[in-house]
Amino acid sequence: MGLALETLRSRWFMAYASFLVMSAAGATYIFAIYSKDIKTTLGYDQQTLNTLGFFKDLGANVGIHAGLIAEVTPTWAVLAIGSVMNFLGYFMIYLSLTGKVARPHVWQMCLYIAIGANSQAFANTGALVTCVKNFPESRGVVLGLLKGFVGLSGAIFTQLYLAFYGTDSKALVLLIAWLPAAISVVFLRTIRLMKPARSDNEMKTFCSILYISLALAIYLMVAIILQKRFSFNHVEYGVSAAVVLFLLFSPLAVVIREEIKSYRKKSQLPQNNPQYPMVPISGTDHNTAKLTTPDSSSIETKSGLLPKIVKTFKAPKHGEDYTILQALVSIDMIILFISTVFGVGGTLTAIDNMGQIGESLGYPQMSTATLVSLISIWNYAGRVAAGFGSEILLSKYKLPRPTLFAVVLLFSCIGHLLIAYGVPGCLYIASVVIGFCFGAAMPLILGIISELFGLKYYSTLYNFGGMASPVGSYILNVRVAGRLYDREAKRQNLNRVGSSAKALTCIGVQCYKSSFLIITAVTVASALVMLVLSWRTKEFYSGDIYAKFRDGLESEKVDSAVEEKKLNEKSEIR
Repeated sequence: MGLALETLRSRWFMAYASFLVMSAAGATYIFAIYSKDIKTTLGYDQQTLNTLGFFKDLGANVGIHAGLIAEVTPTWAVLAIGSVMNFLGYFMIYLSLTGKVARPHVWQMCLYIAIGANSQAFANTGALVTCVKNFPESRGVVLGLLKGFVGLSGAIFTQLYLAFYGTDSKALVLLIAWLPAAISVVFLRTIRLMKPARSDNEMKTFCSILYISLALAIYLMVAIILQKRFSFNHVEYGVSAAVVLFLLFSPLAVVIREEIKSYRKKSQLPQNNPQYPMVPISGTDHNTAKLTTPDSSSIETKSGLLPKIVKTFKAPKHGEDYTILQALVSIDMIILFISTVFGVGGTLTAIDNMGQIGESLGYPQMSTATLVSLISIWNYAGRVAAGFGSEILLSKYKLPRPTLFAVVLLFSCIGHLLIAYGVPGCLYIASVVIGFCFGAAMPLILGIISELFGLKYYSTLYNFGGMASPVGSYILNVRVAGRLYDREAKRQNLNRVGSSAKALTCIGVQCYKSSFLIITAVTVASALVMLVLSWRTKEFYSGDIYAKFRDGLESEKVDSAVEEKKLNEKSEIR
C-alpha cells in the first residue's frame, strides 16, 4: 500500500499523467479531416473556412490569460477550466454539423472553435509548464516528449474514431469534445508543482519513455499504411485502437519500475533521515538571495519616477528570471516572435490547408486522412528529435537552440516548394517535411523562452510565445492562401459550363503556387532573423546554463547532510 501511494504521489507519475493529457491535446492538428464537412454542410467558401481555421489557431495559441490564471491558482483549476472549454466548444460544433441546433452564423462557429481550441492552451499551461518546472535540468527532453505526444494525438484520434464511429468524420468532432475533457478531469489532483530533485538516472528514464513513444509512432505509421492499402472492417479498427491504448499505457511500467527503486533506497536509509529534502525552485529564496546585490539595493534607494521606470524595463542577464514586462519588451523576444510569425505560420498554413491542397492536386479523398496522419506522426518525430537532439548538442557542443531553429525553418522550405510546384506524388513527402519542421520548432521555441527569460513567469511567457503562430496563420493562411485560392477558383468557375457560383473548388497547381512561393520567401527571411538571435545569445549558451539549478541542489544536499549528522548525534546522546 505504501508503494502504491508513493507511486501516485511521485514526480514520475505526475509526468506520465502529463503525457496522457498532452496526447489528447492536439485536436487542432486534425482540422483538415473534418473541415470538408464544415465547408459542405454549412456552405462556406475557402476564405471563410480559412477564417475559421484562423480562429482555431488563435484559440489554440493565445493563452496569456491561461498563464496569468496559472500564476494565481493551483494547477487543477487550470486543467478544470480547460476541460470545460474543450467540451463546450467542440460539442457545439458537433451539434451544428449534425443539424441538432439551428444553423449557426459564421461568427458563432468562429467562437465555438476558438473556445474549444483554447482549451489546448490550458492543457499546455497546466501539464507542460508544470512538468518543465518539476524537471528544470531536463527541460529540452521534457518539452520534446510532451510536445511529441501532442504531435501524435492527431493519429491517435484518427485510430480511436475509426474504432468508435467508423468513417463518420462528423463523429470525430464528438470524440474531440469528450475524450480530452475526461482525461484532464481524471488527473486534476495528480498534475501539480513539486520540489524538483534530479535523480542519477533521470535521462535514462526519459529515454525509456521515448522508446515506448517511438514504438507508438512506428505502429501508427504501419497502421496508416495498411489502412490505406487494404479495406479494414470495424473489428480490425477496434484491434488497432486497442494496440494504441496498450502503448499509451505502457510508460506506466517505467514509472512503477522507478518508484520500486526509489522505495527500496528509502527503506534502506536510517529512519531519522529526511525523506523529502527541501529543494529550491526558480524564483524562491535561494535564487533571490543570489540576485540581491549592492547595485540593486542602491537603485531601490533612489527617489523619483524615472529611476523606477528604468528599473522596470532594465532586463537582467540571460537566464535570470525576467519579469513579464521585461521579457515582452526585450529585443530577444521581439526577434523570436517575428521569426515564429512568418516561419511557423507558413507550416501551419500548409497543415490547415492539406485537405484542399490534396483535392486541388487530384489526390483521392481517402488520402486526406493519410496526409493528416503523416503530418501528425512526423510532427511527433520533429518534437522528440528537437527536444533530445538540442539538449545533447547544447550540453556537448554548446550549440545554441536559436541556431537549430534557423536550420529547421530553412528545411521547411523544401516542403513549401514541393506544394508550390505540385510535384507529382510528392505531397506525401511534403507532409512529412512540414510535419517534422512544425514539430521541431515547438520545443525549440519554448526551450529558448525558458532559458533566456527564466522559469518564474514561464506560464505567461510560454503562452505569449504561442501567440505568434495564429498571427502568422492569419497573415499567411487567411490573407494570402485563402484569398489567392478563391481568386483562382472564381476564375476557373467562370470558364466551366454550368458551374455554381457558390462551388468555389479550385483544381490544379495554380491554386496554391503563388501562396507557397510567398511563404517560402518569408520563411527564409525568418531563418535569417533567427540567426541574429543566435549571435546575440552565443555567449550565454557557451556557458553552463543549468548551473544555478545544480548549485541549489548541491547546497540542499549539504544542508540535508548537516541535518542528518545533528540527528545522529542527538540519537547517540540519548
